[in-house]
Amino acid sequence: MAQSSTPQAKGLHHLSPFELKDELIRWAKDYTHNKAATNKFLNAGRGNPNWIATTPRESFFLLGQFALDESKRVWDEPDLGGMPHEEGIADRLRDFLTHVKKSPGANLLRRSLDYGVKQLGFDPDAFVHELVDSVVGDNYPVPDRMLVHAEQVVHKYLEQEMFGGKPPPGKFDLFAVEGGTAAMCYVFGSLMENHILRHGDTIALGTPIFTPYVEMPRLNDFELKTIEVRQSKMGDGGRHVWQYTDEELKKLEDPKVKAFFIVNPSNPASFAMSKEAYDKIVNLVRTKRRDLLILTDDVYGTFTENFRSMATDLPENTILVYSFSKYFGCTGWRLGVVAMHENNVVDRMLTKLTDKEKKQLDERYRPLTPSASTMKFIDRMVADSRDVALNHTAGLSLPQQTQMTLFSLFALLDDGNEYKQRCQKIVHDRWQRLIKGLAIDLPDDPLRVAYYADLDLEVWGKNIIGEDFAKYVAEHHDPLDIVIGLARRFGTVLLNGSGFDGPPWSARVSLANLNADEYETIGKNLREIAMAAVEEWRLSKKQGGNGNGNGGKKKGG
Repeated sequence: MAQSSTPQAKGLHHLSPFELKDELIRWAKDYTHNKAATNKFLNAGRGNPNWIATTPRESFFLLGQFALDESKRVWDEPDLGGMPHEEGIADRLRDFLTHVKKSPGANLLRRSLDYGVKQLGFDPDAFVHELVDSVVGDNYPVPDRMLVHAEQVVHKYLEQEMFGGKPPPGKFDLFAVEGGTAAMCYVFGSLMENHILRHGDTIALGTPIFTPYVEMPRLNDFELKTIEVRQSKMGDGGRHVWQYTDEELKKLEDPKVKAFFIVNPSNPASFAMSKEAYDKIVNLVRTKRRDLLILTDDVYGTFTENFRSMATDLPENTILVYSFSKYFGCTGWRLGVVAMHENNVVDRMLTKLTDKEKKQLDERYRPLTPSASTMKFIDRMVADSRDVALNHTAGLSLPQQTQMTLFSLFALLDDGNEYKQRCQKIVHDRWQRLIKGLAIDLPDDPLRVAYYADLDLEVWGKNIIGEDFAKYVAEHHDPLDIVIGLARRFGTVLLNGSGFDGPPWSARVSLANLNADEYETIGKNLREIAMAAVEEWRLSKKQGGNGNGNGGKKKGG
């Protein structure tokens, strides 16, 4: 068993990396608060971006100002207004916008109104009234799954960003939710409640993967068995390329695998799925596993060009989860959607349940419908999100849906994709600074999204120093020594890759939340941790240990 040089590692392996992070932050701050500290606190743990999309937020607050004017137009007493009226509201908004200071936010509102009317065929008063009434938040969400105009706008956004501008035939039903995390909870819960998944069933996880996908199936609520479909493909020089091999994908042929859960582009590795692997999954489902359910979490899709969600080519098999949080810098807004094609395998599976299960579901949803057989799965998910009994108050808050709509319109009306190109450049510039600090050479990879970097110190050690060094480290250290050492010696916080079911000696760097020059510092800190282990190994050899090094070839890990 590994003997850790940092005793704090003992007993921490059971923690989620997002909980371990709190301990690392405490140690890092203890270091940086020390007057003798030479480094500043650098937290590259969670992937909260340090930029925000300003124009759609400016539109939101301008819309709020107009909405208050509309409220007072109906009923104006001190501290009290009325509910905005629909008739003529579009013309009043246009007039309002001619009298406010010219700004990107005002221009977006003008263009959004024109887009909704001319491109989507909206009635102008109905469209503007939905926005105004929603930003005020004076009504319950109706429809509860998602507002009518908001759903159509976000549908267009998904067509552009998730389907490479070439959506499949038909339409998707959308459920607006409190971010991607709520989407996960609702999807898992309703799959179980509706007997699509049952206790003891097997699901496949495309690993490494966002930690909750690993942790949730183990809970008593689900008790699902999991198998890993690993992104185990290696490139030249034994480096990770974070792609699925044919051998791993073959695991999906087993009929006992009921569902395949993926994050694409991946987290923590932050690579888009290769076309080769994508096509093989599509072919496998079409020819051998027409019943396989796929859940794809595509939150990072906008950080790569011409992204193509699995829902594009397997729309009937796929539940698509998307969060606005990373791209628009709005993790605090909690904005996400679940998308399901109007014709999908889940709804067909519901018709094949046993009579006993159907009867049980009729009873569950009886307050909503005479027969559950008439309810789509996505509508059951809405009801389940409020324990059915509170279905009449279900739905994402209306101000949240307004901001989601404005984010979508902003992207749809960004003709030159300037915002997208800027966001992509931000993270790629930070990646370049990180590897500069690491002093390693890595070939360009068009599939690298670079929102995160997952760095495997074991691969680095084998490639640069040799097998004997890697063996020595494994025998004398704990994998958590990497992130603990960074926190305690440099005030730097990273997440352990093992917490994502990734390589045990890997560390995830978020490239979203610090300035570019600070990633060069992190790279240097990480390299110093590694070189300290090298010096320890060399000293052990002089004192009678074994091992052979090859001296220092510069190849990436």
